[in-house]
Amino acid sequence: MSWDAILFDFDGVLADTEPVHWRCWNQILEPFSIQLTWETFQRECIGVSDRDLIERLASQRRPPIPFQDLWSKYPSKKELFRTRITDVPFPAETVNFLWELTNFYRLAVVTSSARIEIEPALLHGGIRSCFHELVCGKEVDHLKPAPDPYLKAAALLGARNPLVIEDSDAGVASALAAGFEVLRINDVQGVARAVREFLIVHTRPAGPY
Repeated sequence: MSWDAILFDFDGVLADTEPVHWRCWNQILEPFSIQLTWETFQRECIGVSDRDLIERLASQRRPPIPFQDLWSKYPSKKELFRTRITDVPFPAETVNFLWELTNFYRLAVVTSSARIEIEPALLHGGIRSCFHELVCGKEVDHLKPAPDPYLKAAALLGARNPLVIEDSDAGVASALAAGFEVLRINDVQGVARAVREFLIVHTRPAGPY
């Protein structure tokens, strides 16, 4: 294999932000007598668009509540997350590895989170300039698991054969639907090691690894 770009998911790949999302959701859902256990959040919410999640929560509540009642609180959830995300550190190994990768690959972040949520975190972590492009939230017509986010990132980079780094079912499905190779990871702290090992095994001897 010879990749011309590497596309990273954000939540659960570059930073362990899912617990932050979970706590923010529960804070705005509490007045509606809705609370998500961590296990339920991991199983049913990660990789799902926020609108779809709110539609599901509104319809599953007993008795159901109007979608707009919950949707009206969504800006508060985003603001909570934005204020808390800068406290989530990027693993030092990931930061060092990203800077190393910039010598060989064009990089992008591809996420269902809003740009206003993740770009400040990248800037605060000192790695925003590692990424040539960001594809965030509503910047595409259809979010993961549709292929749109990864197709747009590849087009922006001019990449024909990118490698995707993902952690969720929806993200993996999105990348595969776009026709791209995917490395699925399950440990934020081990991302640098996992990607490095994958590149060593799958890159031709002439490559950087």
